[in-house]
Amino acid sequence: MSEDPALDEILDILSDEYARDILAATSIKPMSAQQLADECEMSKPTVYRRVEQLRAYGLLDEQTKVQTSNNHYSVYTATLSEVSIELDTGSFEAAVTRTDGDAFPGEAESDTADRFTKMWEDL
Repeated sequence: MSEDPALDEILDILSDEYARDILAATSIKPMSAQQLADECEMSKPTVYRRVEQLRAYGLLDEQTKVQTSNNHYSVYTATLSEVSIELDTGSFEAAVTRTDGDAFPGEAESDTADRFTKMWEDL
C-alpha cells in the first residue's frame, strides 16, 4: 500500500472514534488524561489505552507539567497534521504528516525546557 509499514496500524487507530476524539481535542490545546476523559466523555482507562496507541505511532506527544506542590502530571498534544491517501494506476499511496512539536500559539515560554528535554531524549 505504501512505504510506511505502520500505515495499516495508523489507519486502524484512526478508525477508532475515541482515538479521533482525543486527537481532535489535543489539536486545540494540550490536555491531561482527566481533561480528555471529561471533554471526550470516556473513562480514564479508555483514555490511557488510546493515548498509548497514539503515542506508539507518533501521533500524540506527552509532556510532563511540573507544579510547585510536587504534583506532576502529563499533558498530551496531537502531532498528527495530515493523512493523505492517493489512488494512482492501481495502487494506493499514503502519507502521514506530523507536526514538528512546537508550542501552541500563546503557550508560555516556560515550556522551552520541556522542548529541550524532548529534543535531548530524541538524540
